[in-house]
Amino acid sequence: MSRTEAPRRPRPRLRMFVMLIIVAVVFGGVFLVQFLSGRAMNDFFDNMPQPPVAITTFDAERQSWSTPLEAVGTLVAVNGTDVTTEAGGVVRRLAFEPGQPVKAGTVLVELNTDNELAVLRASEAAAKLAVVQRDRWRELGETQLVSRAEVEERATQAATSLAEVEAQRALIAQKTIRAPFDGVLGIRKVNLGQYVSPGTPIVGLQQLDPIFLDFALPEQQLPLVREGATLQAVVDALPGESFEGTITAIEPSVDAGTRNFQVQATLANPDGKLRPGAFARVGLAVGGDQDVVVIPQTAVTFNPYGNAVYVVSEQPADPGAPKPEGEDAEQGPTLTVRQRFVTTGATRGDLIAVTDGLKPGERVATSGLLKLRNDAVVTINNRVQPAADEAPKPENR
Repeated sequence: MSRTEAPRRPRPRLRMFVMLIIVAVVFGGVFLVQFLSGRAMNDFFDNMPQPPVAITTFDAERQSWSTPLEAVGTLVAVNGTDVTTEAGGVVRRLAFEPGQPVKAGTVLVELNTDNELAVLRASEAAAKLAVVQRDRWRELGETQLVSRAEVEERATQAATSLAEVEAQRALIAQKTIRAPFDGVLGIRKVNLGQYVSPGTPIVGLQQLDPIFLDFALPEQQLPLVREGATLQAVVDALPGESFEGTITAIEPSVDAGTRNFQVQATLANPDGKLRPGAFARVGLAVGGDQDVVVIPQTAVTFNPYGNAVYVVSEQPADPGAPKPEGEDAEQGPTLTVRQRFVTTGATRGDLIAVTDGLKPGERVATSGLLKLRNDAVVTINNRVQPAADEAPKPENR
């Protein structure tokens, strides 16, 4: 009689363990493949050669520039004021038209002087009597019919009466308001019959020819400015026109708050085009011509921490580097750029002077700066070049 085999007991723990191992192997393989593919892709992009950047360049060159000083100023009348009155009164006559040119001494306004004239006549009569008595008492004093003290008293009374007459005449003269200097009148500020008190503005008066131009310069430029030097001024209200003037005064002190000093120039203004209070731009050439290294302004990256340029240099040709494309691209050795900090100076037209950090003949990038980095490969296309024209006039395209 054969023995029957006993049935195997299920082993759920073993099945669970095997299942977990299979799941771990599957997911681990997936994650490993994903990790390796991502790493390979990153390595590919990190080491992928960048295509050459197309730029324009300019060879730094030495030029002879005069040292310009630029400033902004304000036109000021040589003589300018609001005509006022020293004595109060009612306006009886207006003898001018707003905006008309006048000469010094021209009557502008007359105030009512009826009361002052009456007082003047009474003072003149009293003074006449006092003079007669003074002369009579002098004659009596010579014959010793009156005392010396009485003679002096009468002389004093006569002098006082005459002084009162002169004071009254001066008061009447103050009520006739005249132009204090040659100039052009402004807008009338009083009306006929209006009472004006002392100091009330009546009309503005400005002397326009010549005219002053006041402006400020930094204290570092004080040794460069001399009286008698000529300057050019332009006014926004008169585009295309330039006015020549001469420095006539330099403030001897420097403002402690701004570290600037004031300069005053005098400009001829026979046509009255320049008006007091107008804004003006000043250009002053000082120090003679100087040799400077210049490059286009577009080549400079202006930053708060310093200005920089990209200097182009030639590197040995790399057989594996991509070749430049395009008809206008230059063929030859591999060209790369590196950033260099420079110190800049004055500008003229499209060019700017570099005072430190660059030598004549060094080539700098003038466009495409945002796409550049150190050791980037570049190609050059120089079809448009900047100019040093002081008044450039670009064409509309």
